[in-house]
Amino acid sequence: MLTVSSDKCNFPATMWRAVRVAGIEPAAILHEAGLPATIHLDPSTPLTTNQYFSIWRAIEALTDDCCFAMRIVTAADSTGHQPGFTAGLYAQNFRDAISRLLHLKSMVSSEKIWSQEEGGLWTMGRDWPYATETEPAISIDLTFALVLELGRRGTGRAITPVSVEYTRRWTRCEDLAGYYGCEVKFGSSRNAITFDSADLDIPFPGYCPEFLELIATSLQKAFEDQRASATVSERVKGAMKRAMASGRYEIAVISSELGMSERTLQRRITEEATTYRALLVEARRELCMQLLANPHLDIDHIASMLGYQTTTSFYRAFKEWEDVSPGEWRAHNSVSLSH
Repeated sequence: MLTVSSDKCNFPATMWRAVRVAGIEPAAILHEAGLPATIHLDPSTPLTTNQYFSIWRAIEALTDDCCFAMRIVTAADSTGHQPGFTAGLYAQNFRDAISRLLHLKSMVSSEKIWSQEEGGLWTMGRDWPYATETEPAISIDLTFALVLELGRRGTGRAITPVSVEYTRRWTRCEDLAGYYGCEVKFGSSRNAITFDSADLDIPFPGYCPEFLELIATSLQKAFEDQRASATVSERVKGAMKRAMASGRYEIAVISSELGMSERTLQRRITEEATTYRALLVEARRELCMQLLANPHLDIDHIASMLGYQTTTSFYRAFKEWEDVSPGEWRAHNSVSLSH
């Protein structure tokens, strides 16, 4: 059982890509959730449990597909799966694969995974220590689907759970029961998925210890490097980008988000030989280039997302940065990227 020390969740880039391919644009989701429209551009953005839940509730509001979680898993086949899932496919067996998947998830989320095994049955579920509301159904479905798909693909067999339990009320969805291939219990006291213990010990034909060692070492180093290289300036710019659309990026707001006083933040910024205003300009410029790279975003909308009161002021600032208009920059870079 994991010890959770902070309310921190992560919505990775791989998930945003899969959701988009499954049929819903990230910008629409974030608008529905009432969150900054730029969050999906920075996958390292830390989210609280409630913010994480609001994203999944927004997805539920934008689709009436009871099996949308399964569509996300399928979409990830073309957009790329999370590292834990990919690594799991090369594990020794289903049990080892689940362990690796859940371990990597625990490194970026405040969720508390639990499991129990008795009487030849293995059951898993998760709790959210910082949640103030119930976990959205689609979030639960996706977790169970990822575990089940890992077993099916890793073993090459049509593994089915013994049972799937939901605390939510019964909903009519024959496809959901058909996907699991087992009894689905609604109105249960917990959200849990149960497997026959014997299925967990089925070996994976693709087992490759050398690859597992390589990916485990690489991921661990990536996490450590990310933590070590995150200067205060980089953290400030990240917070500014998240707050940009709301127009609330004054130092009092940013220092509060980073968990330090204004005076401490100002001192740390000075120690890194820069200023708050300079970081704001850098953050806005970097975010601007990210947004302009998306041809589906209207330039007037980008100006608003960057916190500009008028499109004219945005054009003026951009001209100072790049010596061309936003439209000219986009056209030139679109041509460059296509060759």
